[in-house]
Amino acid sequence: MSAARRSLPHMSSLTKEKIDWLLDSDPSLRWQVERDLLGVGEDVWQRTRARIATEGYGATILAHQDPDGQWAGGAYFPSRERDYTGQGIVERDEEGQPWIATTWALKDLRDLGLDAAVLEGTAQKLAANSTWEYEDLPYWHGEVDVCINGFTLASGAWLGADVSRLVAWFPEHRLEDGGWNCEAEEGDSVRSSFHSTLNALVEMLNYQRITGDLALQQTRRAGEEYLLERGLMRRLTTGEVVGPWVTDFIAPSRWQYSALAALDHFRAASVLEGTAPDPRLAEAVEVVRAARQPDGTWVQGGVPGGAIWVDVDVPQGEPSKWLTLIGSRVLDWWDESRPGRGS
Repeated sequence: MSAARRSLPHMSSLTKEKIDWLLDSDPSLRWQVERDLLGVGEDVWQRTRARIATEGYGATILAHQDPDGQWAGGAYFPSRERDYTGQGIVERDEEGQPWIATTWALKDLRDLGLDAAVLEGTAQKLAANSTWEYEDLPYWHGEVDVCINGFTLASGAWLGADVSRLVAWFPEHRLEDGGWNCEAEEGDSVRSSFHSTLNALVEMLNYQRITGDLALQQTRRAGEEYLLERGLMRRLTTGEVVGPWVTDFIAPSRWQYSALAALDHFRAASVLEGTAPDPRLAEAVEVVRAARQPDGTWVQGGVPGGAIWVDVDVPQGEPSKWLTLIGSRVLDWWDESRPGRGS
Protein backbone atom coordinates (compact mmCIF):
# COMPACT_ATOMS: atom_id res chain seq x y z
CA MET A 1 0.00 0.00 0.00
CA SER A 2 1.42 3.42 -0.97
CA ALA A 3 2.09 6.26 1.43
CA ALA A 4 -0.52 8.30 -0.45
CA ARG A 5 -3.23 5.69 0.14
CA ARG A 6 -2.28 5.28 3.82
CA SER A 7 -2.75 9.02 4.32
CA LEU A 8 -6.46 8.84 3.49
CA PRO A 9 -8.86 8.64 6.44
CA HIS A 10 -10.61 5.33 7.05
CA MET A 11 -13.69 6.97 8.57
CA SER A 12 -14.76 10.59 8.69
CA SER A 13 -15.27 12.49 11.93
CA LEU A 14 -18.79 13.38 10.72
CA THR A 15 -21.78 11.77 12.39
CA LYS A 16 -23.65 8.98 10.61
CA GLU A 17 -26.56 11.36 10.12
CA LYS A 18 -24.38 13.85 8.26
CA ILE A 19 -22.65 11.14 6.26
CA ASP A 20 -26.06 9.89 5.13
CA TRP A 21 -26.98 13.48 4.23
CA LEU A 22 -23.86 13.73 2.06
CA LEU A 23 -24.41 10.34 0.46
CA ASP A 24 -27.93 11.36 -0.58
CA SER A 25 -26.44 13.45 -3.38
CA ASP A 26 -25.54 13.68 -7.02
CA PRO A 27 -23.05 10.94 -7.99
CA SER A 28 -20.39 13.63 -8.58
CA LEU A 29 -20.42 14.41 -4.87
CA ARG A 30 -21.28 10.96 -3.56
CA TRP A 31 -18.23 9.23 -5.09
CA GLN A 32 -15.91 11.70 -3.35
CA VAL A 33 -17.66 11.13 -0.02
CA GLU A 34 -17.18 7.40 -0.48
CA ARG A 35 -13.50 7.74 -1.38
CA ASP A 36 -12.33 10.63 0.80
CA LEU A 37 -14.49 10.37 3.92
CA LEU A 38 -15.42 6.70 4.13
CA GLY A 39 -12.39 5.07 2.53
CA VAL A 40 -14.52 2.44 0.77
CA GLY A 41 -13.07 0.13 -1.86
CA GLU A 42 -12.20 1.62 -5.23
CA ASP A 43 -14.67 -0.65 -6.98
CA VAL A 44 -17.48 0.99 -4.98
CA TRP A 45 -16.66 4.63 -5.59
CA GLN A 46 -15.73 4.01 -9.21
CA ARG A 47 -19.20 2.56 -9.83
CA THR A 48 -20.72 5.71 -8.38
CA ARG A 49 -18.36 7.88 -10.38
CA ALA A 50 -19.34 6.16 -13.63
CA ARG A 51 -22.91 7.43 -13.18
CA ILE A 52 -21.80 11.06 -13.71
CA ALA A 53 -22.02 10.65 -17.48
CA THR A 54 -25.63 9.55 -17.46
CA GLU A 55 -27.36 11.34 -14.60
CA GLY A 56 -27.36 14.52 -12.59
CA TYR A 57 -25.02 17.48 -12.95
CA GLY A 58 -22.56 15.86 -15.33
CA ALA A 59 -25.20 14.59 -17.73
CA THR A 60 -26.84 18.02 -17.79
CA ILE A 61 -23.60 19.78 -18.80
CA LEU A 62 -22.78 17.08 -21.36
CA ALA A 63 -26.18 17.53 -22.98
CA HIS A 64 -25.31 21.11 -23.90
CA GLN A 65 -22.12 20.37 -25.84
CA ASP A 66 -22.21 21.73 -29.37
CA PRO A 67 -21.51 19.46 -32.40
CA ASP A 68 -18.22 21.32 -32.95
CA GLY A 69 -16.98 20.30 -29.48
CA GLN A 70 -17.59 23.62 -27.77
CA TRP A 71 -20.15 24.78 -25.25
CA ALA A 72 -22.13 27.97 -25.85
CA GLY A 73 -20.20 28.54 -29.06
CA GLY A 74 -17.13 30.05 -27.39
CA ALA A 75 -13.82 29.32 -25.71
CA TYR A 76 -14.11 31.40 -22.53
CA PHE A 77 -17.24 33.45 -23.20
CA PRO A 78 -20.50 32.44 -24.91
CA SER A 79 -20.83 33.38 -28.55
CA ARG A 80 -22.47 36.76 -29.06
CA GLU A 81 -23.98 35.41 -32.22
CA ARG A 82 -26.30 32.97 -30.46
CA ASP A 83 -29.38 33.35 -28.34
CA TYR A 84 -29.43 31.00 -25.37
CA THR A 85 -32.88 31.96 -24.13
CA GLY A 86 -34.81 28.83 -23.27
CA GLN A 87 -31.73 26.61 -23.55
CA GLY A 88 -31.87 25.40 -19.96
CA ILE A 89 -29.50 28.00 -18.56
CA VAL A 90 -29.81 28.96 -14.91
CA GLU A 91 -29.47 32.76 -14.93
CA ARG A 92 -28.68 33.88 -11.38
CA ASP A 93 -27.51 37.40 -12.21
CA GLU A 94 -27.47 38.92 -15.67
CA GLU A 95 -24.53 41.14 -14.73
CA GLY A 96 -22.32 38.26 -13.60
CA GLN A 97 -19.63 36.38 -15.50
CA PRO A 98 -21.22 33.60 -17.60
CA TRP A 99 -19.94 30.13 -16.71
CA ILE A 100 -21.35 28.20 -19.69
CA ALA A 101 -18.64 28.40 -22.39
CA THR A 102 -16.15 25.66 -23.21
CA THR A 103 -13.42 26.34 -20.65
CA TRP A 104 -15.86 26.37 -17.74
CA ALA A 105 -17.83 23.35 -18.94
CA LEU A 106 -14.65 21.29 -19.23
CA LYS A 107 -13.43 22.44 -15.83
CA ASP A 108 -16.77 21.64 -14.23
CA LEU A 109 -16.86 18.16 -15.77
CA ARG A 110 -13.28 17.47 -14.66
CA ASP A 111 -13.98 18.66 -11.14
CA LEU A 112 -17.15 16.56 -10.95
CA GLY A 113 -15.09 13.49 -11.87
CA LEU A 114 -16.30 12.62 -15.37
CA ASP A 115 -14.31 9.92 -17.18
CA ALA A 116 -12.52 11.68 -20.05
CA ALA A 117 -13.38 8.76 -22.35
CA VAL A 118 -16.95 10.08 -22.46
CA LEU A 119 -15.62 13.12 -24.35
CA GLU A 120 -13.67 11.12 -26.92
CA GLY A 121 -12.94 13.30 -29.95
CA THR A 122 -13.52 16.59 -28.11
CA ALA A 123 -9.81 17.50 -28.03
CA GLN A 124 -9.60 17.19 -31.80
CA LYS A 125 -12.83 19.12 -32.36
CA LEU A 126 -11.62 21.99 -30.18
CA ALA A 127 -8.27 22.05 -31.97
CA ALA A 128 -10.16 22.42 -35.25
CA ASN A 129 -13.01 24.72 -34.21
CA SER A 130 -12.23 26.75 -31.09
CA THR A 131 -10.03 29.83 -30.70
CA TRP A 132 -9.61 32.25 -27.83
CA GLU A 133 -11.38 35.56 -27.71
CA TYR A 134 -7.90 36.99 -27.08
CA GLU A 135 -6.21 37.42 -30.48
CA ASP A 136 -7.98 34.37 -31.94
CA LEU A 137 -5.27 32.04 -30.60
CA PRO A 138 -5.68 28.23 -31.02
CA TYR A 139 -7.50 26.69 -28.09
CA TRP A 140 -4.86 24.22 -26.88
CA HIS A 141 -2.08 26.79 -27.14
CA GLY A 142 -3.70 28.83 -24.37
CA GLU A 143 -3.51 32.61 -24.18
CA VAL A 144 -2.00 35.13 -21.72
CA ASP A 145 -4.15 34.75 -18.61
CA VAL A 146 -2.56 32.37 -16.09
CA CYS A 147 -5.89 31.12 -14.73
CA ILE A 148 -7.20 30.35 -18.22
CA ASN A 149 -3.92 28.68 -19.11
CA GLY A 150 -4.10 26.58 -15.95
CA PHE A 151 -7.62 25.38 -16.72
CA THR A 152 -6.56 24.62 -20.31
CA LEU A 153 -3.40 22.78 -19.24
CA ALA A 154 -5.34 20.37 -17.03
CA SER A 155 -8.29 19.96 -19.39
CA GLY A 156 -5.94 19.28 -22.30
CA ALA A 157 -4.04 16.67 -20.31
CA TRP A 158 -7.36 15.11 -19.31
CA LEU A 159 -8.57 14.88 -22.92
CA GLY A 160 -5.21 13.88 -24.39
CA ALA A 161 -4.46 17.13 -26.23
CA ASP A 162 -0.95 18.42 -26.86
CA VAL A 163 -0.40 20.99 -24.09
CA SER A 164 3.40 21.11 -24.33
CA ARG A 165 3.33 24.87 -24.99
CA LEU A 166 1.48 25.40 -21.71
CA VAL A 167 3.84 23.12 -19.79
CA ALA A 168 6.65 25.46 -20.85
CA TRP A 169 4.58 28.59 -20.16
CA PHE A 170 4.21 28.31 -16.38
CA PRO A 171 7.86 28.40 -15.27
CA GLU A 172 8.54 31.18 -17.77
CA HIS A 173 5.79 33.41 -16.36
CA ARG A 174 6.26 32.97 -12.62
CA LEU A 175 6.81 36.37 -11.01
CA GLU A 176 9.79 37.42 -8.90
CA ASP A 177 7.87 37.26 -5.63
CA GLY A 178 7.06 33.61 -6.26
CA GLY A 179 3.55 33.29 -7.69
CA TRP A 180 1.46 34.32 -10.67
CA ASN A 181 -1.01 37.08 -11.52
CA CYS A 182 -3.61 37.14 -14.28
CA GLU A 183 -2.95 40.87 -14.75
CA ALA A 184 0.82 40.54 -15.18
CA GLU A 185 0.85 39.87 -18.92
CA GLU A 186 -0.90 43.15 -19.66
CA GLY A 187 1.59 45.02 -17.47
CA ASP A 188 -1.00 45.86 -14.82
CA SER A 189 0.82 44.16 -11.95
CA VAL A 190 4.24 42.77 -11.01
CA ARG A 191 2.98 41.29 -7.74
CA SER A 192 1.53 37.83 -7.41
CA SER A 193 -2.14 37.22 -6.68
CA PHE A 194 -3.45 34.66 -4.19
CA HIS A 195 -6.28 33.85 -6.62
CA SER A 196 -4.09 33.41 -9.71
CA THR A 197 -1.39 31.53 -7.85
CA LEU A 198 -3.80 28.97 -6.39
CA ASN A 199 -5.46 28.39 -9.76
CA ALA A 200 -2.05 27.75 -11.31
CA LEU A 201 -1.02 25.38 -8.52
CA VAL A 202 -4.26 23.39 -8.58
CA GLU A 203 -4.08 22.81 -12.31
CA MET A 204 -0.36 22.01 -12.38
CA LEU A 205 -1.06 19.37 -9.74
CA ASN A 206 -3.96 18.06 -11.84
CA TYR A 207 -1.62 17.88 -14.84
CA GLN A 208 0.83 15.81 -12.80
CA ARG A 209 -1.91 13.53 -11.46
CA ILE A 210 -3.45 12.94 -14.89
CA THR A 211 -0.25 12.42 -16.88
CA GLY A 212 2.31 11.26 -14.31
CA ASP A 213 4.67 13.84 -15.83
CA LEU A 214 6.79 15.63 -13.20
CA ALA A 215 7.88 18.45 -15.54
CA LEU A 216 5.98 21.07 -13.52
CA GLN A 217 6.50 19.61 -10.05
CA GLN A 218 9.43 21.86 -9.15
CA THR A 219 7.65 24.96 -10.47
CA ARG A 220 4.51 24.04 -8.54
CA ARG A 221 6.36 23.45 -5.29
CA ALA A 222 8.19 26.75 -5.66
CA GLY A 223 4.85 28.48 -6.22
CA GLU A 224 3.37 26.77 -3.16
CA GLU A 225 6.05 28.48 -1.10
CA TYR A 226 4.48 31.82 -2.02
CA LEU A 227 1.30 30.81 -0.17
CA LEU A 228 3.03 28.90 2.63
CA GLU A 229 5.25 31.87 3.50
CA ARG A 230 2.06 33.84 4.00
CA GLY A 231 0.27 31.16 6.00
CA LEU A 232 -2.29 30.98 3.16
CA MET A 233 -3.87 34.14 4.58
CA ARG A 234 -1.60 37.09 5.25
CA ARG A 235 0.38 39.80 3.52
CA LEU A 236 4.09 39.18 3.85
CA THR A 237 4.75 42.89 4.44
CA THR A 238 2.20 43.71 7.16
CA GLY A 239 0.88 40.36 8.39
CA GLU A 240 -2.69 41.51 7.73
CA VAL A 241 -5.25 39.11 6.29
CA VAL A 242 -5.06 39.69 2.57
CA GLY A 243 -8.81 40.07 1.98
CA PRO A 244 -12.30 39.10 3.18
CA TRP A 245 -12.50 36.43 0.49
CA VAL A 246 -9.99 34.35 2.48
CA THR A 247 -12.82 33.25 4.77
CA ASP A 248 -15.64 33.40 2.21
CA PHE A 249 -15.98 29.70 1.44
CA ILE A 250 -18.01 29.03 -1.73
CA ALA A 251 -18.84 26.02 -3.89
CA PRO A 252 -18.01 25.82 -6.66
CA SER A 253 -15.09 28.19 -6.06
CA ARG A 254 -14.61 28.82 -9.82
CA TRP A 255 -11.48 30.99 -9.65
CA GLN A 256 -11.85 32.61 -6.23
CA TYR A 257 -9.29 32.01 -3.50
CA SER A 258 -10.18 30.96 0.02
CA ALA A 259 -8.29 29.35 2.87
CA LEU A 260 -10.45 26.25 2.42
CA ALA A 261 -9.77 25.97 -1.31
CA ALA A 262 -6.04 26.41 -0.68
CA LEU A 263 -6.00 23.77 2.04
CA ASP A 264 -7.82 21.33 -0.22
CA HIS A 265 -5.06 21.82 -2.78
CA PHE A 266 -2.33 21.13 -0.22
CA ARG A 267 -4.28 18.08 0.94
CA ALA A 268 -4.50 16.79 -2.63
CA ALA A 269 -0.76 17.32 -3.16
CA SER A 270 0.00 15.53 0.10
CA VAL A 271 -2.18 12.55 -0.83
CA LEU A 272 -0.75 12.31 -4.36
CA GLU A 273 2.88 12.56 -3.29
CA GLY A 274 2.69 10.87 0.12
CA THR A 275 3.99 13.90 2.05
CA ALA A 276 3.06 15.19 5.50
CA PRO A 277 1.11 18.44 5.98
CA ASP A 278 3.29 21.54 6.24
CA PRO A 279 3.13 23.08 9.75
CA ARG A 280 2.63 26.51 8.18
CA LEU A 281 -0.92 25.49 7.27
CA ALA A 282 -1.95 25.43 10.94
CA GLU A 283 -3.56 28.87 11.20
CA ALA A 284 -5.63 28.36 8.06
CA VAL A 285 -6.75 24.94 9.34
CA GLU A 286 -8.06 26.52 12.53
CA VAL A 287 -9.93 29.16 10.52
CA VAL A 288 -11.65 26.37 8.62
CA ARG A 289 -12.36 24.50 11.84
CA ALA A 290 -13.88 27.62 13.40
CA ALA A 291 -16.24 28.00 10.43
CA ARG A 292 -17.69 24.53 10.97
CA GLN A 293 -21.22 24.73 12.36
CA PRO A 294 -22.24 22.85 15.53
CA ASP A 295 -23.93 20.19 13.36
CA GLY A 296 -20.69 19.55 11.46
CA THR A 297 -21.58 21.42 8.27
CA TRP A 298 -20.19 24.49 6.54
CA VAL A 299 -22.52 27.11 5.07
CA GLN A 300 -22.40 28.52 1.57
CA GLY A 301 -20.68 31.86 1.10
CA GLY A 302 -21.16 34.59 -1.49
CA VAL A 303 -21.52 32.63 -4.71
CA PRO A 304 -20.95 34.86 -7.76
CA GLY A 305 -23.79 35.46 -10.18
CA GLY A 306 -23.81 34.61 -13.85
CA ALA A 307 -25.29 32.05 -16.22
CA ILE A 308 -24.67 28.36 -15.45
CA TRP A 309 -25.83 25.08 -16.99
CA VAL A 310 -26.72 23.56 -13.64
CA ASP A 311 -26.74 24.74 -10.03
CA VAL A 312 -24.66 22.22 -8.08
CA ASP A 313 -25.07 23.69 -4.60
CA VAL A 314 -27.25 25.75 -2.28
CA PRO A 315 -27.82 29.51 -1.97
CA GLN A 316 -25.74 31.67 0.34
CA GLY A 317 -26.20 30.98 4.05
CA GLU A 318 -27.50 27.41 3.69
CA PRO A 319 -25.61 24.25 4.71
CA SER A 320 -23.50 23.22 1.74
CA LYS A 321 -22.85 19.57 0.95
CA TRP A 322 -19.86 20.44 -1.22
CA LEU A 323 -18.23 22.62 1.43
CA THR A 324 -18.98 20.01 4.09
CA LEU A 325 -17.26 17.37 1.97
CA ILE A 326 -14.24 19.60 1.39
CA GLY A 327 -14.01 20.94 4.93
CA SER A 328 -14.36 17.46 6.43
CA ARG A 329 -11.70 15.87 4.27
CA VAL A 330 -9.29 18.73 4.97
CA LEU A 331 -9.74 18.44 8.74
CA ASP A 332 -9.63 14.62 8.65
CA TRP A 333 -6.37 14.76 6.69
CA TRP A 334 -4.84 17.33 9.04
CA ASP A 335 -6.01 15.71 12.26
CA GLU A 336 -4.97 12.22 11.18
CA SER A 337 -1.41 13.48 10.93
CA ARG A 338 -1.62 14.87 14.49
CA PRO A 339 -3.26 12.23 16.69
CA GLY A 340 -5.22 13.67 19.60
CA ARG A 341 -5.15 17.24 18.29
CA GLY A 342 -8.44 17.28 16.40
CA SER A 343 -11.71 18.46 17.86
